Amino acid sequence: MASMAAPHHDGSGMYVSEPVPRLGQDVRVRVRVPRSSGYVGVRLRSTDDAEFRIVPAGRVLRTRWEDWYEADLRIANPLTLYRFMLLKEDGSFDWLTATGVVDRETGDSTDFHATVFPGAPRWETDGAVYQIFPDRFARSADSGSRRTPAWVIPTPWGTPPLAHGADSGRQWYGGDLKGVEEHLDHIQGLGFSVVYLTPFFAAGSVHRYDASTFEHVDPLLGGDGALASLARACHERGMRLMGDLTLNHTGAGHDWFRRAVDDPDCVERRFYMWRRWPDDYVSWRGVRSLPKLDWRSDALLDRLVRGRGSIAARWLGPDGLDGWRIDVANQVGRHGDIDVNHRVATAMRSTIDAVLDGQGALVAEYMHQDPVGDLQGDGWQASMNYGGFSRPVWTWLCDPDSDIDYMEAGIPFRRRSGVSMAATLQEAVARVPWKVATAQWNILGSHDTARVRTIIGDDSLLDVAVGILATYPGVPMVFAGDEQDAEGPTGEGARVCMDWNALEGRHARAMARYGGLLRLHRDHPALASGGMRWAAVSDDAVAFLRETRDERLLVVAARSGGCFLPIDAAFVGEGEPRRLYGGGELRFGDGGWSWSSDAPAFGVWSLPPLRTPDW
Repeated sequence: MASMAAPHHDGSGMYVSEPVPRLGQDVRVRVRVPRSSGYVGVRLRSTDDAEFRIVPAGRVLRTRWEDWYEADLRIANPLTLYRFMLLKEDGSFDWLTATGVVDRETGDSTDFHATVFPGAPRWETDGAVYQIFPDRFARSADSGSRRTPAWVIPTPWGTPPLAHGADSGRQWYGGDLKGVEEHLDHIQGLGFSVVYLTPFFAAGSVHRYDASTFEHVDPLLGGDGALASLARACHERGMRLMGDLTLNHTGAGHDWFRRAVDDPDCVERRFYMWRRWPDDYVSWRGVRSLPKLDWRSDALLDRLVRGRGSIAARWLGPDGLDGWRIDVANQVGRHGDIDVNHRVATAMRSTIDAVLDGQGALVAEYMHQDPVGDLQGDGWQASMNYGGFSRPVWTWLCDPDSDIDYMEAGIPFRRRSGVSMAATLQEAVARVPWKVATAQWNILGSHDTARVRTIIGDDSLLDVAVGILATYPGVPMVFAGDEQDAEGPTGEGARVCMDWNALEGRHARAMARYGGLLRLHRDHPALASGGMRWAAVSDDAVAFLRETRDERLLVVAARSGGCFLPIDAAFVGEGEPRRLYGGGELRFGDGGWSWSSDAPAFGVWSLPPLRTPDW
């Protein structure tokens, strides 16, 4: 576990001179070495065509607290790995990798990553995402006049949804896209800059992951015109709009699948995976209503994701979307000995980049799985960060007596220590390029999980959870209703209707929690683009630094009262910290700083600037 007493490097602008280098370019990289650490020199080790290269690092600055070293990193390959050798007086050395100082030999998986691929657009990495399940968000006046299909179970607004069972996907409350447009003031007022809609194509359920076509927006949501109107309204406000696309499967009622079943010679037959045509086909997790797409088909690639004429491209633009979230992206193109996931991801990325001039977003869902192998920069820009954010934060702050099922594992949530949480968070950042880490969608809940209020329960601990969400590297994503302390024990049970009649009443504290912390994220660039250093970690409290050349912020969080954290004086520097947000007390004494809290608390302080080298 890295600490303030250890040398530090990350992929932010303080330490890397060029965020998007060219192949063959020499990039300057820097490492800061506390003078108390005892290291007397630094060398840089990198990979070059799978062979190692070692070059010396020269000292470019000495201050009261630390030495800064710099070396040239040759970008020999599209993905170049590197680490630092920390030299000791006795001639031995330690390694500095992305997980911290290592006093043993270690593999390359946690080396720092440099890639030639551009990252996500600034509007995404600097913003905050608001997820909407359209049927449960808001009904316009037009909703009640729409003709409903036979599968619909009309359900009064505000009725608790079913937590389990097939009928949960048939409960129709009548939310639509015009209803979303009518409440953009609410969304933007909280500090969100990106609206992400779960699927809007016509389907056989309200969740719409069983699309029956990709050609039109579901009439229940208002049709194609309603999406175009919502997109224009978002863009006029400077907001962005993202959609949700299923690339792993369609619904069994999709026009492609119906043709594939009826005609063995049609091109669509090769869009799906068959064990024996027409009745025995591969489907998502064995659910026969969700037949799996076969991405070995060039025709499917061209029709759905590759090129300006593809379906994915057709919905992008000024009157459409600014990017896509990809459902179960971990399974796309994978079955048995088949694995063409990378082919699909890079084709989709090329299309979005071309249509939106490099300003489009592409985020992948990896809920249970480790996404690291698929997040090296050239395909998916980022993932929904369940493994690298949600699960470690949940298990640090969850109700210790919870009976909520942990990720469909059949066992309840149980608490882990702050040391465990911090190690998991750091490892997740270490294993991907920095530009990916800062684009990850950090989430405390989604339409597929229990509500964070249900998992954690306590108001003070919810303040801590949302505080970490707003300050940790990555993009905050919030599921609509969390700002009202919505509850639900399962994904289906969490898809509750918004309560538009009590925003300033019983929901006032929750609204203030999200609004205040998201404004903090918006107003302080260090929280979007700054580097990340752990300052102190204990079982019940953690502290970390977010830092640019112009701004240094100390973030401290505690899950219980009576917490005390010692923080190295070199971390704070000279001068008085200034409280920006929250609770706890930061005091100087006995030659160092300490933070203490008598109750669960979250706080942010602005620290005095430290001297850093110019580029």
